[in-house]
Amino acid sequence: MNTRSPDAAPGDAGSPARVLPGSYLTLHYRLSLADSGADVINTFVERPATLPLGLGHMAEPLERCLIGLADGAHQVFELEPEQAFGPRNPDLVQKLSRATFDANIGPDADYQPGDPVEFPTADGGRFAGVLKELTDQHALFDFNHPLAGQRLRFEVRILGIL
Repeated sequence: MNTRSPDAAPGDAGSPARVLPGSYLTLHYRLSLADSGADVINTFVERPATLPLGLGHMAEPLERCLIGLADGAHQVFELEPEQAFGPRNPDLVQKLSRATFDANIGPDADYQPGDPVEFPTADGGRFAGVLKELTDQHALFDFNHPLAGQRLRFEVRILGIL
């Protein structure tokens, strides 16, 4: 059943609703690495996702792809790093002293290379980096988004628009 949002794109009364900023959607989507085909997430094998646009439930670069799609649309987008999560920034790979690491994380924490680690910010927020190396002297972190520098494939099927 096609339902038409009061804010749907102009057209005749029988035309399908279209995705707009702030739309509430039910959809299947698959995000994969374009070069290897490895899935990052795939709801086609599970229940569909239901989420509002613009509230951070889906990354903003992916939400941009959805704007204007019609109810029932099935679309595949190939995204270069600049269109998705940006290029990798070598300045975001940083070494912290082990003393700083222990003071912020705790000396008894059991982190291994590859683990995401959250740090507190002065305003009470949190930010995360991936631990790359941990020695008695230092901890090396990558604060780039995990998908930065990656070409992505984003497949989506719109099941409903509210």
